[in-house]
Amino acid sequence: MFSRKCTSKCRLDGKVAIVTGSSRGIGKATAKELYRIGANVIMACIDIKEAEQASLDIISEVQGNNLGTLVIEELNLSSFSSIKRCAKRILERENQIHLLINNAATVTPKKILTEDGFETQFAVNYLGHFLFTCLLLPKIVYSSPARIINVTSMSHNFCKNYDFYDINYDLRDYDPKEAYDLSKFSNILFTKELATRLAGTGVNVYCVNPGMIRTELFMSFNNIFYQNNFYLWIFLVSISFIIYLFLKTPHQGAQTTIHCAIDEKAGTESGLYYSECQVKEPSSLAKDIILAKKLWKKSLKMAGLTNFDMFKSSETVPTELLDIEI
Repeated sequence: MFSRKCTSKCRLDGKVAIVTGSSRGIGKATAKELYRIGANVIMACIDIKEAEQASLDIISEVQGNNLGTLVIEELNLSSFSSIKRCAKRILERENQIHLLINNAATVTPKKILTEDGFETQFAVNYLGHFLFTCLLLPKIVYSSPARIINVTSMSHNFCKNYDFYDINYDLRDYDPKEAYDLSKFSNILFTKELATRLAGTGVNVYCVNPGMIRTELFMSFNNIFYQNNFYLWIFLVSISFIIYLFLKTPHQGAQTTIHCAIDEKAGTESGLYYSECQVKEPSSLAKDIILAKKLWKKSLKMAGLTNFDMFKSSETVPTELLDIEI
């Protein structure tokens, strides 16, 4: 109901755009719009069958001339090996990468560790995207001007401290909402530090809050995070119809992402936080540059990238990926 729309008329004819988690929700809506304005869209998704159906939906719904293309790639952000395989396939096939949209997200009701040993929400919503971005970065820099967009959430405002030493909740009780907030908060710090390190390369970085969207993820979010508060849960259920009316559609939720992907003025900005197609201020903690640098160093170690030079422009596949079976 309260949603700004991207007003830019710029197109992406022939440009290569990657959208993670694009088989449903705002990811699908984003892929649909990029396809409409001529981009060659790579739909990087965990569920191939769902992505194939989403692709068919988009093709049937979008009519006109000068449309783009849709390619599906399997990507499980909870698995480093899957991330590396996906990155390698893309790097071997594509000559350039002009746009990367890190959109995929998950919520979990209980503590689950990934095969690489990390709490799942942190791994999927942030760390997996960190690794994916870093592996693709040499070609993104080579393809500049280019843009990287990280999707966050207004829930980052609830993150009041950052425990670098207990990300997996080994020393404290697992709180699913806190874990989600932390993962989305991490995306803002990641955006800030990546933009600093990419200054002068022609690659701009953005962090986007899409708002409250009418998606399965939002419903899962409420069911999981408020079920332990019975009275609050009952209240939310009782007014769910009213809440539903005020939620954005996926198309509306994708507008700020599209704005950051094509808008001319946004093309002169980097490292900022956006909501409703305009620059906004994130929480004060999310603007902590020292914290952003600490997270960057911690993430390099967790992702095993301490010896990887991701900022060197390259049109070839990084040697670190050559031994990955695809």
